[in-house]
Amino acid sequence: MARRMLPALLLAAAGLLGLLPAAAAAPAPTRLAAPADDPYPSTEDIAKAQADADARAGDVAAIEARLTAAQTELEEAGRAAEQAVEAYNGAQARLVRARAESAAAAERSAAAETARAAAAERAAGLLAEIYRQGASPQLSALNALLGARGPGDLSDQAAAVGVAGAQTRQILDDATATAAAAARARTAAQAAEDNARRAADAVRLAKEQAEARLTAQQAQVADIGRRREQLLADLAAARNTTVDLERQRREALEAIAARQAEEAAKAAAAANRPDPAANRPWSADGAAAAIAHARALIGLPYIWGGEGPDGYDCSGLTMTAWQRGGKRLTHFAADQYAQSTPVSYRQLRPGDLVFWTKTGRAADIYHVALYIGDDQMIEAPRPGAAIKQASLWIMGTPDFYARP
Repeated sequence: MARRMLPALLLAAAGLLGLLPAAAAAPAPTRLAAPADDPYPSTEDIAKAQADADARAGDVAAIEARLTAAQTELEEAGRAAEQAVEAYNGAQARLVRARAESAAAAERSAAAETARAAAAERAAGLLAEIYRQGASPQLSALNALLGARGPGDLSDQAAAVGVAGAQTRQILDDATATAAAAARARTAAQAAEDNARRAADAVRLAKEQAEARLTAQQAQVADIGRRREQLLADLAAARNTTVDLERQRREALEAIAARQAEEAAKAAAAANRPDPAANRPWSADGAAAAIAHARALIGLPYIWGGEGPDGYDCSGLTMTAWQRGGKRLTHFAADQYAQSTPVSYRQLRPGDLVFWTKTGRAADIYHVALYIGDDQMIEAPRPGAAIKQASLWIMGTPDFYARP
């Protein structure tokens, strides 16, 4: 993925651009004293000066490499934190579904129990009738049949025997079937309740892990910031410049590498052919409403688990944006992909969603953003950053695209 090329591009850019500033800014080697009768430096003088220059160049290269590694570490820390946040969002979404299923199962169990009680009451009435008569209704009907006085009575009472027998069987069958159904419903309701309980435990664990990951990420960001400043100071000393100049130079190198990575990511996306047979409806009004709402949120902070109004995480942003567009999405990036229709890069339209995953599996999606056209998107990037408009390729080639 193009995102993984960024450290290599930074090092390559550093090697190319590093030559000119180094040559321009480095002081002339200190000329060693030579004998009065020999105005030229000795072979030893030249060798030492060359060794000093090589050492400085080695120091510069090593510092540049450490700066690139620090930038990569910063990006990885943000990605890991967002993965933890989306894991929490996923656990929360599963809990909501488990609780809904538990409630539905409880309702089915209650209805089955009501039917069982009604069937049992009818069966009890049958048993009471048998007790009162000392015989079954079928036997009573048979006795009446034997006492028939003519063909008409015989026909009527023969039918009575059949009806009484059928009614008895139906009552007993109903009682048996509804009792079994009620037992199954109770078992299902208990299983659903247990599943909801496990889901709640998973949410608590995911929340603890997300909080720990976010705390670690904040500490990493602070540590990397301090290391970066020290490395810039070391680089300024090695190149005989200033920290401000080295910071500007480093930012220029990172911008060049980012542009190259974005171009590579776009080329990779364009290489994938669309599926012309797929039917993918698109609502211009819904997309416009979603984009307008997302634009209004630019500048608000990334808040993990955030659904507004003070802040949002990535899937919280896209969920609330598409609420305005008339589409209900779960607050979980992987679910949002599953709830949408896949498209390709060439089929992207404003309002579509773009997704990233570290494994290439849709189930492991950890970031989502809202496409707004012209290879631009609106996203809640990571903890510690604000909602912004950015290049579609800033994180490398998206792994999935979909239309809500």
